[in-house]
Amino acid sequence: MAGLSPSPSFSLTLRLELPNRAGSLASVLRVVADLGGNLGPIDLIEQTRQTSTRDITLEATSPAHEEAIVHAIKDLPDIRVLNVYDRTFKLHQGGKIRIQSKIPLQNRSDLAMAYTPGVGRICQEIAQHPEQVYRLTIKQNTIAVVSDGSAVLGLGNLGPAAALPVMEGKAMLFREFADLDAFPICLDTQDVDAIVTTVRHLAPVFGGINLEDIAAPRCFEIEQRLQEYLDIPVFHDDQHGTAIVSLAALYNALRWVGKTLETVRIVINGAGAAGLAVASLLQRAGATHLAICDSKGILSHGRPDLHPSKAVFAVDQMGTLADALVGADVFIGLSGPGVLTPAMVETMAPDPIVFAMANPVPEIQPELVEGRVAVMATGRSDYPNQINNVLAFPGVFRGALDCRVKRLTTDLYLAAAKAIASLVAPQELQPDYIVPSVFDPRVSKAVAAAVGQAARDAGLAGC
Repeated sequence: MAGLSPSPSFSLTLRLELPNRAGSLASVLRVVADLGGNLGPIDLIEQTRQTSTRDITLEATSPAHEEAIVHAIKDLPDIRVLNVYDRTFKLHQGGKIRIQSKIPLQNRSDLAMAYTPGVGRICQEIAQHPEQVYRLTIKQNTIAVVSDGSAVLGLGNLGPAAALPVMEGKAMLFREFADLDAFPICLDTQDVDAIVTTVRHLAPVFGGINLEDIAAPRCFEIEQRLQEYLDIPVFHDDQHGTAIVSLAALYNALRWVGKTLETVRIVINGAGAAGLAVASLLQRAGATHLAICDSKGILSHGRPDLHPSKAVFAVDQMGTLADALVGADVFIGLSGPGVLTPAMVETMAPDPIVFAMANPVPEIQPELVEGRVAVMATGRSDYPNQINNVLAFPGVFRGALDCRVKRLTTDLYLAAAKAIASLVAPQELQPDYIVPSVFDPRVSKAVAAAVGQAARDAGLAGC
């Protein structure tokens, strides 16, 4: 557990029966502290002259760490563990979202308008004037969150059922941060043609399509084809959401260290959907010195194995990630846990910037390079500078749907990134504060406004 910080994602509530005497509770708390857990609320459930029953909430670093703490408490004399609740599993019990009617059905009159016979008039209106579907149905405010389960978080190809909790969570974020309705659609196929056909057939219900956790290079073709077929915005969040927030964070990190995007050397580790999209947006924003590494090393002209999506980023330099990092100003990790070492960071240029965004375990634990980097960011909520896509996608879709944008473009992504970065005022900028909080109520509104204005400027707005 050394080097790792306890996280709410590994949190337990233990119901304990303890002797009602001085020191009993202290012995439990000492075990938790000695094993590196974080204590949360402690509630007294029941007390008699002989015993007390308490709920103790704690955070650990992993399932193994949770288990070690529980076993150590069970080994304490006269302490009974009555129950153990995994709080993350309990939160997901029965799913996290539901569909709820906007209007009450209290009498026959309500029913006659909301359903037959009154609804028939609405159907006829839409049949005669198709654009009315936006005014008279949920389409104007509803997003499809589509996945095939082939690249779930950083966990790999888990399939559609295992992807469902993530897509439910995504739907929650749309609702909470942009007042948009969203529904998870997890497809039991990983065939490009089948996915494209299915989404095309579902599209009449939705105002936008959010593609999620679809592995590269399949995701590129799926997004491109859907953009060509559909007249609603299609957005692959793993690509463009990650790119927008990464660029916003980098704008402010570079401001802090006094460097410019045009002159810094940037190394991206991870050549999947997110890594390539980040590289593309950085280049459009002005980055000129950029190298990407995959599991085989630097994407270089000397490698004959490169997929076309990777080949466009090939450089002359050959070698490993360690070779690429020598003298680099910025590391952006979109790969896997532990691939970056403190020794590699030591070879970077002065005032290095490290974005270790692999989830749930970053490329390097921030504690290992504390004091060695100028700015450190991760994708996790339990560290400062969380580079989280929720800063981008709710506002992007809010702005796009409000302006009836048919297709999202790079110019809209650049506008969104600048809007996010601008919310950290110069006097607020610090090494541990380069992006606003995901709970900052200004974020979604600012992004939506920026996307809407950019759409109008480019002639993309449909209303």
